[in-house]
Amino acid sequence: MSAAKGGSRSILIVLAATAIGLGFAYLAGSNSINIWGYQAVLVCAALAFLVNWLVFIPAAIKQADTYYDTTGALTYLTVIGVAACAAWPLDIRKAVIAGMVAIWTIRLGTFLFKRIHASGGTDSRFEQIKVNPPRFLVAWTLQAVWVIFTASAALIAITSTETVPIGVFFWVGALVWVIGIGFEAVADHQKSKFKSDPANEGKFIDCGLWSWSQHPNYFGEITLWTGILIMAFPLLSGWSFLAIASPVFVTLLLTKISGINLLDKSAEKKWGDDPEYQKYRQNTPVLIPRPPSR
Repeated sequence: MSAAKGGSRSILIVLAATAIGLGFAYLAGSNSINIWGYQAVLVCAALAFLVNWLVFIPAAIKQADTYYDTTGALTYLTVIGVAACAAWPLDIRKAVIAGMVAIWTIRLGTFLFKRIHASGGTDSRFEQIKVNPPRFLVAWTLQAVWVIFTASAALIAITSTETVPIGVFFWVGALVWVIGIGFEAVADHQKSKFKSDPANEGKFIDCGLWSWSQHPNYFGEITLWTGILIMAFPLLSGWSFLAIASPVFVTLLLTKISGINLLDKSAEKKWGDDPEYQKYRQNTPVLIPRPPSR
């Protein structure tokens, strides 16, 4: 494929992704309050694209990907912050949901920031595309779409024109979120500690939560967004039921697109001939944790 055709294809992907993100936000935010005369969820979606496109400019000039994940975290904080300010004063449900997203964002954003700098400030995912501005722009645009879909349940709940008393959905959802973020945080910490030990150079992790699941951090990620959806559920009606896309999108992304598939291929190249690794793969659930058999 020629450079011109490749560039045109990338621009079409950017336009299509932007249309999908904004269209989804417009429908999902049908019951939201207005910001500057526009639906709040739609405004937040537009801000998600704006933040990523603005950071893309210096990143493309320097051909650097150092702040890609950090920008993702900044995007979450921006859209949740704008939604919360627009809906102020917040009731307990909306305030807790906003706080939960902020806590998750700061924790994961800090973890990813430390990881990228520990690896020398480069991300292998962008090695081929950061030298091609149109293709690089696709990555930043898709990050905005990721934020819009993932945070949709939270944004819809925070900006809803409705107020519903605290009940079983709130408490069940909060418990599910706590379990999810606990799994993700502990799994990330265990893997970082494992990799920082020189004695584990070249080894795969199979201890702690990683003996319960091959991808416990992903289980936690899916679980915590499911918890937020459960908390938001009493506020959903009509098109706002599109909030169900939040955990569904995260699940598809992590299990079918950019998560487990890519990691498993990489792991197979490293340890495919290792009998212990094959035994680990056979005896350990891919996603949903299960205590290891003795």
